Amino acid sequence: MRNIKVTMCYRGTNYHGFQRQDNAIAIQQIVEEKLSKILGGEDVTIYGCSRTDTGVHALEYCFSFRTERTIPLLGLKRGLNSELPKDISILSCEEAEEDFHARYSCKGKEYIYKVHCSESHNPFAEDLSYHYRRKVDFPLLCEEVKAFIGTHDFKSFCSTGSDKEITVRTIYDFTVEQNGEELIFRVSGDGFLYNMVRIMIGTLLWINEGKIERGSIPSILEAKDRLKAGKTAPACGLYLNKVFY
Repeated sequence: MRNIKVTMCYRGTNYHGFQRQDNAIAIQQIVEEKLSKILGGEDVTIYGCSRTDTGVHALEYCFSFRTERTIPLLGLKRGLNSELPKDISILSCEEAEEDFHARYSCKGKEYIYKVHCSESHNPFAEDLSYHYRRKVDFPLLCEEVKAFIGTHDFKSFCSTGSDKEITVRTIYDFTVEQNGEELIFRVSGDGFLYNMVRIMIGTLLWINEGKIERGSIPSILEAKDRLKAGKTAPACGLYLNKVFY
């Protein structure tokens, strides 16, 4: 039995996240159907590195699966890309160790969040970034993101309804870049809670707007209360950027 590691990218606009759902189209369903076809009808289940929410994108997403088929890796990659819709692309296929699992072997992830800062929306970035009309205090944001770095209880930055009992996570790095009208937030860590990145971004933007006092992130973390943090930023600006093994 072969264990295959696959890396892909996708535009999440038309999908309800990665994980298969009963009443909505998800990335997992599409990929499994096309993979089964390439493997001659073999029943196959893929295991993803992350769920990802509806409308969230991935520049690097890893999944693994097992197969008895002897199809060459290049043939698998080319076959899948010929069958998949244009908003999903296979980047690589490789043989993995017997105990490799895309989710449980993952050591960390990096996300980016794109914000288009302009009075006018960009039709070429529709569903690919968050259109933000407010004036941006870039030095303020650069300073505020530092408060998230380290090991903290992120209960205040997790949507209600999450099934995670342990809400402590470690953020390795958090930066913000400015390129013309675009802001790019970049955050890496050992793991992320439900909507955690989007709530962190929403909180930073509320600090930018003066709705939350600057320097408040440590006290919000300490409160362990979702109501103390800012809004949940829209899914369209969020990308899973890297997966670490």
